[in-house]
Amino acid sequence: MIKLYGVPQSRAVRCLWMVGETGQPYELIPVATVNGKIADPELLRINPNNKMPALVDGDVRIFESLAINIYLAEKYAPALKASSPAEAGTIAQWSLWAANEIEMASQDWASHSFVRPPEQRDAAIAATAKAKIDRALAILDGALKGRDWLVGNRFTVADVNVASVCYRLLQYPDLANFPNVKRWFEACWARPAAQHARKLREG
Repeated sequence: MIKLYGVPQSRAVRCLWMVGETGQPYELIPVATVNGKIADPELLRINPNNKMPALVDGDVRIFESLAINIYLAEKYAPALKASSPAEAGTIAQWSLWAANEIEMASQDWASHSFVRPPEQRDAAIAATAKAKIDRALAILDGALKGRDWLVGNRFTVADVNVASVCYRLLQYPDLANFPNVKRWFEACWARPAAQHARKLREG
């Protein structure tokens, strides 16, 4: 059985979505923390970075949430994996793009807009992050013009990866300024596996 190490209130939620898309049974193994810091020897044996999530599937051990998702698609979800080298490259492209271009900005925006207590928020950080988000969403909006999905005009792991990285933008007030992204984002998060992962995260 697939073993996923992590908690839903972390990047592990991305993998919970993907494993839900596969329909495979899995075990979610909570990671021990002390004062908010990971302190779990079992996780460290799997991921030398000592970060969650990490996956064990038989003899296979993988860390990094988006890589885990690509592995799950490759092994268990043929309809969601690449069907050609070109699609494999495009799936990798969008997965890396999300991690590099929008993840940190979305975290900073959310943290300094509503996650932190008001006295700990920095409006300048939120504004800088919002500008980065808007630039990234404009790029994504252009890529989605005239198409429903990111790769091959069908739902793939690329959509899971990008939409899950953008989780915090479910509360983004200006998403309507990017109509192609909004349509795509709503379609991604309406999927049953996405809804279940979100429920696990939010309680």
